[in-house]
Amino acid sequence: MADKIRVLLNEEQVAQTIAKLAEQISQDYKGKEIHLICVLKGGVFFTCELAKRIHVPVSIDFMSVSSYGAGMSSSGVVKIVKDLDESITGKEVLIVEDIIDSGRTLSYLMKMLRQRNPASIKLCTMLDKPERRVVEDVVVDYVGFHIPDKFVVGYGLDYNQKYRNLPYIGVVEQEE
Repeated sequence: MADKIRVLLNEEQVAQTIAKLAEQISQDYKGKEIHLICVLKGGVFFTCELAKRIHVPVSIDFMSVSSYGAGMSSSGVVKIVKDLDESITGKEVLIVEDIIDSGRTLSYLMKMLRQRNPASIKLCTMLDKPERRVVEDVVVDYVGFHIPDKFVVGYGLDYNQKYRNLPYIGVVEQEE
């Protein structure tokens, strides 16, 4: 079975939106230092591009959290694969995620990180699928794109570890 990828958001659209998000974040955090927490693996492309465009001091740490197996749907079980290297106590924290779907992973992550006493904690995602949300307590502060309920790849997002390197966001359409 081969996969066909249909472009949903082209490279230029993605770049322009990241620039707009970075400008808004820079304004909101003016005079402060921001600590980005990149949610691996998918968030790394977005986090790097976003960080390059933010005009306030930035530090970065990484977490790997999973609720997906090898398929196209969430397992519903959240596990921490890699925790932070540094304390976030007293820091202005911005979690940077590639996509928010059901909200289970981010709900769990936000609750866990709030217990570590950051000065503030906000959430930024490149893609949001609000119609798929099953958890109500996830508030997304910065959203790049609201997208339909399609399985997407590219710009860090994968399907069985493939397609992360695409410079655009595409929809997987399986063919026989």
